[in-house]
Amino acid sequence: MSINEKLEDLRINATSRSERRFVRPRDEQGQFKKISDYYGRNTFDFRTAKGIPDRIKEELIQVSRSNTPLSKETAKVVADVVLEWAMKKGATHFCHWFQPLTGATAEKHDSFLTIKDGKAMEYFSASMLMQGEPDASSFPNGGSRSTFEARGYTTWDLTSPMFLLDGVNGRTLCIPTAFVSYDGQALDIKTPLLRSEMSLSKNVSRFLAALGDESEFVQSTCGAEQEYFLIDKDFYFARPDLMMCGRTLFGSLSVKNQQLDDHYFGDIPERVMSCMQELDYELHKLGIPSKTRHNEVAPGQYELAPIFSYSNVSSDHNQLMMATIKKVAMKHNFVALLHEKPFAGINGSGKHLNWSMSTSNGENLLEPGPNPESNHRFLAVVASIIEAVNRHAPMLRATIASAGNDHRLGANEAPPSIISAYVGDTLEKIFTAIKEGKELGVSENISMDMGTQQLADVKKDNTDRNRTSPFAFTGNKFEFRACGSEMSIGLPLSVLNGAISSVFAESADFVEAEISRGASREEALKRLTKKWIDSSYKVIFNGDGYSDEWVREAESRGLANLRTSADAIPMLVDKNENTFLVNEQVFTNDELELRYNVLLERYCSVRLIELNTLVEMVYQHVVPAVLGYKKSLANAMSIDSSDTHNSLEKTIFDDLNSISKDMNLKLASLKGGIASLNHNDELACAKDIAYNLMPLSEELGQLCSDIEVIIPNKFWGLPKYMDMLFLR
Repeated sequence: MSINEKLEDLRINATSRSERRFVRPRDEQGQFKKISDYYGRNTFDFRTAKGIPDRIKEELIQVSRSNTPLSKETAKVVADVVLEWAMKKGATHFCHWFQPLTGATAEKHDSFLTIKDGKAMEYFSASMLMQGEPDASSFPNGGSRSTFEARGYTTWDLTSPMFLLDGVNGRTLCIPTAFVSYDGQALDIKTPLLRSEMSLSKNVSRFLAALGDESEFVQSTCGAEQEYFLIDKDFYFARPDLMMCGRTLFGSLSVKNQQLDDHYFGDIPERVMSCMQELDYELHKLGIPSKTRHNEVAPGQYELAPIFSYSNVSSDHNQLMMATIKKVAMKHNFVALLHEKPFAGINGSGKHLNWSMSTSNGENLLEPGPNPESNHRFLAVVASIIEAVNRHAPMLRATIASAGNDHRLGANEAPPSIISAYVGDTLEKIFTAIKEGKELGVSENISMDMGTQQLADVKKDNTDRNRTSPFAFTGNKFEFRACGSEMSIGLPLSVLNGAISSVFAESADFVEAEISRGASREEALKRLTKKWIDSSYKVIFNGDGYSDEWVREAESRGLANLRTSADAIPMLVDKNENTFLVNEQVFTNDELELRYNVLLERYCSVRLIELNTLVEMVYQHVVPAVLGYKKSLANAMSIDSSDTHNSLEKTIFDDLNSISKDMNLKLASLKGGIASLNHNDELACAKDIAYNLMPLSEELGQLCSDIEVIIPNKFWGLPKYMDMLFLR
């Protein structure tokens, strides 16, 4: 079978697959059940679980909000109830589900089986629930442990519900846990996030108490929008770069892609809709509040957005969501690509992190009300958050650093690598007036006249949406738009919470001092807001973050522009940048250093996989295609020798020869650059890759793409962008 025939078979397979049907639950009358009937069916939350006495629930809630230890007697009650529940649901095994520094999740399954007096029985103890001991030596630890130091611990996180993972032949009970070393160092994503929540709750609650607004606790809330691509699995397995790297390393852009803006919010293809419907069903069973689904900007790109949850739960949900997207996609003969930039030349994928704070009675502290100019607490809260962004922008940039995200940030499709805050016209006018000591105007709820009686009135929001801003206020929340689609949201949330908490500690001090000197609460809030706006006004930017003018203006304002991960990751160990995280007890210095080492090593490893895959693909795919076509052209010229100097064959041959010569030179330079990397100095290695080898690899990739345009399909063995993005 020829190369062209193989590719044609792949195209036929992709376009002839039927939609997969799955069994949606029905009631006794045969009617489809409502989502609310099966939502959370595969989750176990002690707060709502039957069989756990109210006094035990109250004790568990108190333990989850304090540093008090959990008694084995209380844990035994939960263990007995959850064992019975899980077995009734078909579970035979349990695992401690945790999030090591790989960016993914980990689990080791143990059966409920035990042998007592020679008899087999099911058993699940308080100790099994509360603590596990996975081998910690093979997970990333940033050099903090030797290989022989293998012991680590997982410990039950009471704030996140347990859940069941479905398998073809049974289920597994998953217990969300933290993961620490033998010495108690956090080796995971969850532990610092839980610490940051404690810090935030303490300092924001104290700020509220100074105003007479008592709250038992304050928690950050989050909803992470997830973007992803779907391509047919046959195309995926025919592209070594997608399999090895999660992105294409070269490829000629299809003539039509996203320039007509017809894919965004467009009609969802039936096969994709079938996948989305099953995905929603699986997520809802897991208690993940999937809410919105739609086509994204690029062809083949989609988005899923959940309802807000508490940040720790939302972080767990997002990890589960990414895994479920991949699993369900494969059932529909798709492969889900979560990489930030799977295809050059079209939009990549991000993860917009919608963030707010909620009191113990459910009040959103970022709700402006109808007249934000007179809502002095709201203005002080927003000003405190903006001051946190102003102070700690480099560290926030470090939390979103990854090889994949480097392709998006500042690429006129995602926010730039300069961290700034968008507040909208209304808040900008208010803050400008406060800064300049002017009287505040009164904002109005404006209804827009649509010019026709058939349409309902549209109330205009106080803020527009600025998709070019990394950190944007969007009505009653901030949206951290710069997160990459493939990364865990736990690290950005931990640092964001810690940054905001550290400023609120000072805000609480300020308000307490002002009130003790006789100021009214309103006057104290006004002075606090002015203090922070005077300090942080330079980080407020409502304009076009994609523009070159903004880069120059940001530099004049003194804002950092950490363009690559090699520039950003060192912020983790910069004492001028990381002290607040240590002071707020979110991380220790050792934990920051080990994360620095892990992220730097990961960046270099990912890039080397990409670079070596590119070299291999040039030899295995591009060079044979070039030689095959050049031979065909040479044969044609020898047959038609009447005017070989001006023939079409000669022109194409010369063009192909010129490009392939350049390709060979770039290939040699890239191989030499890879060989000369200094692996004894990870930072030097990372910077060499970022500033020398990556530009070289992109030039080489572009030459391969130029060759692809010239080479006929009969000689080109790789699926093209048109195949992967448009054939469903």
